[in-house]
Amino acid sequence: MDLDGTLIKTDLLLESLLLLLKKNPLYVFVLPIWLMAGRAKFKAKIAARVSVSYELLPLNSEFLNFLRSEKTNGRHLVLISASNENMVAALAHSLDLFDKVVGSDDHTNLKADAKLQRINEMNANAPFAYAGNASADLPIWQQAQEIIRVNCSNSLGQDLAADKPRQDFDMPGSRWPWLWQAMRPHQWLKNGLLFIPLVLAHQLDDMHALQHAAIGFLCFCLLASSVYLLNDLLDLEADRRHANKRSRPLAAGALTIQHGAATAVVLFTAALLLAHLQPLAFVEALGTYWLLTLCYSFLLKRVFLLDLFSLAALYTLRLIAGAGAVSVTASPWLLAFSMALFFGLGAVKRVTELVNKNEIETERIDSEQEASFTLPGRAYTSKHRELLILMGTTASAIAVLVFLLYIYAEETMALYSSPLILWPIVGLLGLILFRVWRFAVTGKMHEDPVLFAISDHPSQIATALIFLVLWLAI
Repeated sequence: MDLDGTLIKTDLLLESLLLLLKKNPLYVFVLPIWLMAGRAKFKAKIAARVSVSYELLPLNSEFLNFLRSEKTNGRHLVLISASNENMVAALAHSLDLFDKVVGSDDHTNLKADAKLQRINEMNANAPFAYAGNASADLPIWQQAQEIIRVNCSNSLGQDLAADKPRQDFDMPGSRWPWLWQAMRPHQWLKNGLLFIPLVLAHQLDDMHALQHAAIGFLCFCLLASSVYLLNDLLDLEADRRHANKRSRPLAAGALTIQHGAATAVVLFTAALLLAHLQPLAFVEALGTYWLLTLCYSFLLKRVFLLDLFSLAALYTLRLIAGAGAVSVTASPWLLAFSMALFFGLGAVKRVTELVNKNEIETERIDSEQEASFTLPGRAYTSKHRELLILMGTTASAIAVLVFLLYIYAEETMALYSSPLILWPIVGLLGLILFRVWRFAVTGKMHEDPVLFAISDHPSQIATALIFLVLWLAI
């Protein structure tokens, strides 16, 4: 049987390539040189530089159960793959299932005809069954006495000899629902921040400005989904270690790396094309947002506290972009409020992860003592929880204070006939943040405080009242 896509739902070469680029993005300039020496040497050089957590790779469970049953019945099982031999051997060792394991060495890339030749050499041209999933397996199926299709399209191999025994395992359904889930459209609600400068500038009746704000919103939705896919590709191992994130389409293998990468490129290109319709200030903010997300994906997310400042800056850049889209100046009060508010919510997210992780670890070790652990892919341990609570609640309080001071600012007096009517927002905002923190500390929250505030009914009511007060003030 084949390995990539057949035994496992993913591709070892692509997995190791992503690990290499995450380790050092500058390898992107070396890869073409390695490839010129041939695919076999290319795979060997990558395999020598990365360490894959084979026990975390998603398996095609139905096919694996079939193999274990056949093994019990005395059937001879051979794993033969175009992936590098050292990686194939390491994965096979973790399963303890195969009688023989063969992979590509420095000179031979065991794919298609080359793999068929090796099978015949090992098997002395005796009858064999073969399990595969790709078009490269067609020449092997043509000679095999039994065709086993795993995790592949229904059309693949249909024109092969009909008289041969066939079995199908883990046949996939439509990829579109998984792709839509990986794009995280529910996160697009956050891009509603682009409309805030339009509202605060009292330009809701300006259709031209509203159109630019809407285009900006769409640009950020497309770019954000592209970034989410990139993050998921770079965080495959960390996500598989995570209690909730392991079910994400890319981490679980429901969506292939190829589909995820291609979609990220298409979404990014679409966002750039739309951005050409926008003012230069918006394009600059969008470009800064994208560059910061790249830095966050490759480095900043793993730096203590700097990840929280980066998250706050990414939210604030949405406000700056929204102001640029409608050609207004973002108020320093708004930017200060945003940085404090979203730094606090970023801390909520980390505290929530630590609290939830602590519950899992404590149950696992079956101890009344608090477990000691580190968040996968992050710079935080269980010892940082109290510090994050202190810094996060302080930032949340500062956000409320900044809004309070904004009510009495000169520019507010010029914008609103009765700025004191904004006072109820202070209490409502404090109520939302208090509720978010209470749920985070007590372990009653999932890991996105912004989405919690959007989906929580009391927070929904408070948010609606905030906009009502704002409308009355305008």
